[in-house]
Amino acid sequence: MSSATENATGARDALIALRAEVGKAVVGNDAAVTGLILALLCRGHVLLEGVPGVAKTLLVRALAASLDLETTRVQFTPDLMPGDVTGSIVYDAHSGEFSFREGPVFTNLLLADEINRTPPKTQSSLLEAMEERQVSLDGKSRPLPDPFIVIATQNPVEYEGTYPLPEAQLDRFLLKLTMPTPSREDEIGILWRHAQGFDPRNLAAAGLKSVAGAAELAAAREAVARVTVGPEVIGYVVDLCRATRQLPSVRIGVSPRGATALLAVARAWAWLAGRDYTTPDDVKALARPALRHRLDVRPEAELEGVTADGVLDRVLASVPVPR
Repeated sequence: MSSATENATGARDALIALRAEVGKAVVGNDAAVTGLILALLCRGHVLLEGVPGVAKTLLVRALAASLDLETTRVQFTPDLMPGDVTGSIVYDAHSGEFSFREGPVFTNLLLADEINRTPPKTQSSLLEAMEERQVSLDGKSRPLPDPFIVIATQNPVEYEGTYPLPEAQLDRFLLKLTMPTPSREDEIGILWRHAQGFDPRNLAAAGLKSVAGAAELAAAREAVARVTVGPEVIGYVVDLCRATRQLPSVRIGVSPRGATALLAVARAWAWLAGRDYTTPDDVKALARPALRHRLDVRPEAELEGVTADGVLDRVLASVPVPR
């Protein structure tokens, strides 16, 4: 067995252990945990949506605790300024010189909590960081650490005092993951853990430890890059995305950037499943989280109950699957 294969196998084992480690703190959200791991593999950002109290922030904190990476949390509020996120030029009275003070964006994993509660000017301060992995200020570009991903949370039901993310920024997120309310069995499990003394503010006491880091992620990304994609799978991705642009209920369909995002996460999903090739089923499994936030459903269709997930269900049912 070659060293590259051994590294890839060790990296996969570490990421599978990462999923189990996060499960020590978060019950019943395996799909969201897997989505975050896929984002790490693809160097992509994640929009995490769910009603209050479904453990969105806890999920990200548990992921951070299980990774040997730097992490920062920013609570987005109406008075947050761009410099509070990216950093600013400050004057040092002792030296009489100006210097750059790094903001919380200079980290590996940035938790942007309730990103839709801050004005567009501050939201847009993340655009360059998300797309270019750098911060430009005072005529100088400063690279961000590698790896770097943004995990942003937002509340889908309470819109008073919020600023919806523009389409251009939504398109920068690799995945949009939704966290539903737990099932009865999962909720019993949550309460049972709390009855046994689980404290979500003290993850170390819950037994969480770092099980993966930058080295494992680097090896995993190299392995994902070697996953093969057949022309029939590429054609299927293109057909799915083109179909979203032709529906009368959709104002703006999935862009080519969305198609590349779907292909990327399908390859990562295949590798995580232990395969070195991609199938149409991989594409189908990731179509909703990769594409739902890239669809702009017409307002009149929304009034009739049409949703982005409903549109994708229709597309997945109508586009022929290659054999």
